[in-house]
Amino acid sequence: MAKTGGKIYSGVVIALSLLLAAILLLHRFIPNRWYNLGSLIETFLPWFGLGVPVLILLAAVRRRPFAIVCAILPAMVWFQMYASLIPDKHDGEGDFRVVAHNVNAENTDTEATAATLLAAEPDVIVLVELTEDQRIAWGDALAERYPYSVAYGTVALWSVYPVTDSNEVDLNLGWARAFRAAVDIDGESVAFYVAHLLSVRVNSEGFTSEQRNETAELLGEAIADEELDRVVLAGDLNGTVQDRSLAPITYQLESAQASAGKGFGFTWPADTPLARIDQVLYRGLDATGSGVLDATASDHRPVSADFAF
Repeated sequence: MAKTGGKIYSGVVIALSLLLAAILLLHRFIPNRWYNLGSLIETFLPWFGLGVPVLILLAAVRRRPFAIVCAILPAMVWFQMYASLIPDKHDGEGDFRVVAHNVNAENTDTEATAATLLAAEPDVIVLVELTEDQRIAWGDALAERYPYSVAYGTVALWSVYPVTDSNEVDLNLGWARAFRAAVDIDGESVAFYVAHLLSVRVNSEGFTSEQRNETAELLGEAIADEELDRVVLAGDLNGTVQDRSLAPITYQLESAQASAGKGFGFTWPADTPLARIDQVLYRGLDATGSGVLDATASDHRPVSADFAF
């Protein structure tokens, strides 16, 4: 009887190990047909690695070699997927630095929040989820050091370099949550896209992200039509770069955190970050550094990225 119980126990461990390895390796094939399950899993995919030590421990308890080998399999898959993100890939300060932050519409501590961003000494500051009152307060806080600015609706940019052109990117929402601005950085034109895509929800209907996905498609179309070679997209995309629904954007742009950061760079929620939904993406430039700044009074953490021509 004990022998039979041991076989069942090992079988369960083996099945769970193979299932975890399959989720990690084949997550792109998990359909969104049911409750957008695929996108939900991809949003928190790195955390599935926490199941690996549990499975290895359970396999080791019974000292079943095959179960232990199976438990190690998802560890190998996870390592292959994420090992390159862990080391510090910072490669100098670059020619300019971008800081982006979802300041939270309920954040009334503009002075302290601004101090955190200014301590990073950025050349360009991107802010999203701004109320009208906040936009005025931020203008007062930044105007002296950042003489050039542009704002549309709830999103804005301040720069030490001239903004030569700007226009709203229509996300078909009825109010502005994205725009394009051409910035002249020491004679080099860079197209900055600032965006705050619609939020997602996890509720009885599953991972509801249809409107977010529609805004991602429209933003992706705008970036695809961009004539300038150098592009930076910064803001709150309400999704990770692994979320397939952001593919209209991410297939065109690289992640500064993946290229030049250290670790996963989780940004939300600020107190205990579980996912990186605040992004700085780019093309036509070299990312030389990326990081996450200290928490502010917002529910998101700010992010920074350094670029070289």
